[in-house]
Amino acid sequence: MNEPLVSIITPVYNAERFLSDTIKSVQNQTYKNWEILLIDDCSKDNSAQIIKEFQKYDNRIKYIKLKKNSGASVSRNEGIRNAKGRFIAFVDSDDIWKPEKLEIQIKYMLKENLGFTFTSYRYMKENGELTNKIAKAPSKINYNGLLKNTIIGCSTVVIDKDIVDYFEMPLVRRGQDTATWLQILRKEKYAYGIEQDLVNYRLVGESLSSNKIIALKRTWNTYRNVEKLGLLKSSYVFCFYVFNAIKKRI
Repeated sequence: MNEPLVSIITPVYNAERFLSDTIKSVQNQTYKNWEILLIDDCSKDNSAQIIKEFQKYDNRIKYIKLKKNSGASVSRNEGIRNAKGRFIAFVDSDDIWKPEKLEIQIKYMLKENLGFTFTSYRYMKENGELTNKIAKAPSKINYNGLLKNTIIGCSTVVIDKDIVDYFEMPLVRRGQDTATWLQILRKEKYAYGIEQDLVNYRLVGESLSSNKIIALKRTWNTYRNVEKLGLLKSSYVFCFYVFNAIKKRI
């Protein structure tokens, strides 16, 4: 096929409530040359059965089960290591892609020769009802900009492995996605944003990211223990982060 292969990585842990909708949103893409690697982090529900049912009718769907529960970082890294595509994309097991998401993003990346892109995303209630609130992607963001504004949604990201060096996610329990983007932006000058909201981000009550106190602690930990920023700079960028986090939600 003329379209480069896109490897889509999805960590799965007890995701039976929304997993089918996520997989269907990938199958509905107007861009057809993809594989989705669903990494089962020892789910205790029917997630594995749901994936295997989809596999019967679509050989682009790959199932990988971890030997022990290890968290999203290990799951995503297992997906990265098994990915066959030139492009690496991510979608969480409760988020939804719009049908034109990959087509718009890959076309833009190929035309402009970009290694790292992301899109705007729309907030969605737990029951799937869309809200009017959109997290708007800037046209581009660099390392210092991302420290101040964690605007890059994991389910919106696509990486071109022909441009960006091989990467894996840091083995931290929370905030591994932002830590990864910062790691990449130490080498790449910018990540480039697409204005259209091409992802619906589900606000799930029990998810880690829905807990604002945990989110604050997670970001502070990224500054101090992953990026090894000093106390003064951590405090400085943390103030901007809090401001931008509030602005995204109102």
